[in-house]
Amino acid sequence: MAVPKHPKADGRKSTNSYCSTVTLVAFVALCLVGVWMMTSSSVIPLQNIDTTQKINDAKEVITKTLDTEDNTDETTVNNDENATPDTTTSKQFEDNPGDLPYDATKGDTNTSSQQDKNNTKEDDETTNESDKEIKHDEKSKNDDEQENNEESEGKIDKFDDPKTMVLPSGAESELLSETSVKNGSFSTQATESSKEKEVHKAVKPEDNKGYNWNLCNVTAGPDYIPCLDNIQAIRSLRTTKHYEHRERHCPENPPTCLVPLPEGYRRPIQWPTSREKIWYHNVPHTKLAVLKGHQNWVKVDGEFLTFPGGGTQFKHGALHYIDFIQENVPAVAWGKRSRVVLDVGCGVASFGGFLFDRDVLAMSLAPKDEHEAQVQFSLERGIPAISAVMGTQRLPFPARVFDVVHCARCRVPWHIEGGKLLLELNRLLRPGGYFVWSATPIYQKNPEDVGIWDAMRRLTKSMCWEVQAVGKDIVNKVGVAIYRKPMSNECYEGRQQNEPPLCTESDDPNAAWKVPLQACIHKVPVDPQVRGSQWPEQWPSRVEKVPYWLLSSQVGVYGKPAPNDFSADFEHWKRVVNKSYMNGLGINWSTVRNVMDMRAIYGGFAAALKDRNIWVMNIVSVDSPDTLPIIYERGLFGIYHDWCESFSTYPRSYDLLHADHLFSKIKNECNMTALVVEVDRILRPEGKLIIRDTVDTVNEVENMVRSMNWEVRLTYSKDKEGLLCVQKSMWRPTELETIPYAIA
Repeated sequence: MAVPKHPKADGRKSTNSYCSTVTLVAFVALCLVGVWMMTSSSVIPLQNIDTTQKINDAKEVITKTLDTEDNTDETTVNNDENATPDTTTSKQFEDNPGDLPYDATKGDTNTSSQQDKNNTKEDDETTNESDKEIKHDEKSKNDDEQENNEESEGKIDKFDDPKTMVLPSGAESELLSETSVKNGSFSTQATESSKEKEVHKAVKPEDNKGYNWNLCNVTAGPDYIPCLDNIQAIRSLRTTKHYEHRERHCPENPPTCLVPLPEGYRRPIQWPTSREKIWYHNVPHTKLAVLKGHQNWVKVDGEFLTFPGGGTQFKHGALHYIDFIQENVPAVAWGKRSRVVLDVGCGVASFGGFLFDRDVLAMSLAPKDEHEAQVQFSLERGIPAISAVMGTQRLPFPARVFDVVHCARCRVPWHIEGGKLLLELNRLLRPGGYFVWSATPIYQKNPEDVGIWDAMRRLTKSMCWEVQAVGKDIVNKVGVAIYRKPMSNECYEGRQQNEPPLCTESDDPNAAWKVPLQACIHKVPVDPQVRGSQWPEQWPSRVEKVPYWLLSSQVGVYGKPAPNDFSADFEHWKRVVNKSYMNGLGINWSTVRNVMDMRAIYGGFAAALKDRNIWVMNIVSVDSPDTLPIIYERGLFGIYHDWCESFSTYPRSYDLLHADHLFSKIKNECNMTALVVEVDRILRPEGKLIIRDTVDTVNEVENMVRSMNWEVRLTYSKDKEGLLCVQKSMWRPTELETIPYAIA
């Protein structure tokens, strides 16, 4: 007979069974969560940070390192402004993605600074973009986990990885590491320029961790340019008849003090509004408004300086003048055949500013203070410009790179001393390119102008420049003469007199760093495999196409055949810019206009930004492979420079600086502290600096900029390579440091 079950006993047993079941389920759930956490990235998603933590006034820094034990990325959200990246030794780059995880971003919305208070609209835009990115991340989360597992088995092509990428991996790493960069088949500008002065002696970097900054006490004040405001050197010049006082005279030891801000300085107006007006207090100079106001250069309008779009030769607007040139010579074909222009004696650069409407990039050039602050006005407006003068030395550009050279009432005496200055333009002008000269000698009949016009006609004819058009603009009531440089040497060889003389075979036209001007003509290349023998592809296809003169027999900078090197570099920077810089650094790119790539190679970084309202000044160091001609061939522009010296631009010129393995290179050559000070000088307050370099170098720079109260937006390190994105502050020190050679 069956024993009946006791109801209480059954109840206890049932309860115990139920508890056991719940315990088992909870245990299994915890195990599954643990397994999931072990198999997925240990990085804390940005959206979780935003939804679970109330971040009010704390400045958030995202620091990334690669763990060497489990090969996973670790994220540290640190509110301590003195936090630095973990420099733990990591594995070398493998053939798998070293992409920055989605959450390794520092958006403008997470920064409680004065910028956010003044820029709510921009922050909202950034927030919307971040929200979209977060939704995309959640949607693809499971796919990413499976993809990571497949990657460990070598099943995924790393170059097609859709994740945000900051540091490349595998085959891409050779495009990042300084140690892999060679000269290849390219010589350096320092080698080409045989007249270059002796290389600066290395200066041992400072060991002072405190970095006690002082404010520069100089006559130029907020407009200080060390190499152009060396008053002591200028006073010692024997003569200034060739504008020697406007040339570079760099101090032996670059300054390490910070340039003051103008009183009342505020964030610059954004492009394209800045083309028409800027804040008066940012460039508080009125001399040009007084002297040139009637010519529509610049006018004072309350708290603004306005630019009606005119100039001495185009009082009724630059666009009409630009179109007038093409009407006279249709082959100019702005924005197609003619892409890169040199504007000599640019005034306030309205010509270059409105050429953007025709898809043309113009390098505006003028001496400092010849007309007060003209280059400074240009840069504040968001128009490319440099301070330079045609004096006793060649301009710092390679030969045969500009499609058009323009001079509108630039007051340069082209015809004197055997045409030495015009022959310098001939060196820079691409064979088949145009020289556009708009000046009073073309259309006025006073004796002086008639004499200059006759001298120019003789000179240009002896240089074999062919007259394309001489016309008068009835709207602006000015005359324009347009010449074309020959594409062969037939005219040179057929001249009855060798005047101006042909340059000797040993005279390298590409040598441009501190090389004296020569009154001679360089022959035109005729070999179809030599640069200059053919016209580049029309814009925009020329930016992507491998130049015809880059041969597979040449070794590129990264060790591959030159054409492959070029293409790999372009693909690399497209990935970095599109997958990382546009979304992964928290930069509101709508506020970025003036950009400098401080160590450009093939111009890939600039090429990747070509579709945005941004222009990039590409800097090729004089002791690096001379790849600047390639950059111009692509329809981009740049300049030679030695970063042991100051750059020839006004303070507060650029919105963003990009330095790829520059600082570690300078660290071994000269004073890196001086370079950081130079970066501070030329970067606008609230501007961004992006550094890709070794971890040690990144940490050193980070410590310096932190001591200047810069905001660290992001740090990332992997396999001894690091990335740093920082934002300059408005902070200035209070103690002064007098620079004796810069005091009048």
